[in-house]
Amino acid sequence: MSIIRLENVTHNYGDGTPLCVSAIKDINIEIESGELVGIIGHTGSGKSTLIQHLNGLLSPTKGRVFIEGEDIWQNKKNIKNVRFKVGLCFQYPEYQLFEETVFKDIAFGPKNMNLSEDEIKLRVLEAADFVGLSRDLLEKSPFDLSGGEKRRAAIAGVMAMKPKILVLDEPTAGLDPRGKESILNMILRYKKATGATVLLVTHNMEDVARIATKILVMNRAQVLMYDTVKNVFAHSEELEKIGLAVPQITRICRELKKRGLALDESIYTVDEACAALLPLLQKGVR
Repeated sequence: MSIIRLENVTHNYGDGTPLCVSAIKDINIEIESGELVGIIGHTGSGKSTLIQHLNGLLSPTKGRVFIEGEDIWQNKKNIKNVRFKVGLCFQYPEYQLFEETVFKDIAFGPKNMNLSEDEIKLRVLEAADFVGLSRDLLEKSPFDLSGGEKRRAAIAGVMAMKPKILVLDEPTAGLDPRGKESILNMILRYKKATGATVLLVTHNMEDVARIATKILVMNRAQVLMYDTVKNVFAHSEELEKIGLAVPQITRICRELKKRGLALDESIYTVDEACAALLPLLQKGVR
């Protein structure tokens, strides 16, 4: 059974007014448990509006949202529990830090789950380990941390609730290459250790190519594609037509194919390209 299912979900801003606009329209998707889904699309395509429906921050103008087979709006009193199941981390989450210490910030979510002090402490320490925050930082003010440490602390606060679904909106935005690499590795470690379903909103196609199992492409408020990474990047020219840049290695292989090399246009990693090119080079193809 799918862990996330959206049926005909539409969300209008300014509904019932002359300025009404549909941010997402007739969304029908099913996401299986354990997937790591990269959500891509140009600015204004509906990505952020879509993910805010998954934990009830927004309610559909029409349609239904199911988490683990249950309509999250069937009983509005259960929305709080839905938000524990679906952890949402906004872009630049470090701006949401507010407690006296990093420990208290990470503990904020678990405390709202009415857990014991021992369980809260255990979750804080586990989450800090996942994101690579040393124990000595936990008693510091979050405002004394570096930019990358603040980002990891904010994400740890969501992870500490142990959500079955972790949604990250542009988690590497504004970070240098080392910081970005650290965040991506952290996401992979968390998914491997917990088996959680992870949704990653990003503009970086190399990030998607590296860690995602499936890609959801949004365009003009609707789902354009939802498929495996390989199958989506096989439509590289179509993606570029809607303003999305496919991985550089995909573009290179596509150009090489146009020049006569027998290459698969859906190649999206350097390792795949090497595996495809080596036999050709060994045969003396120029």
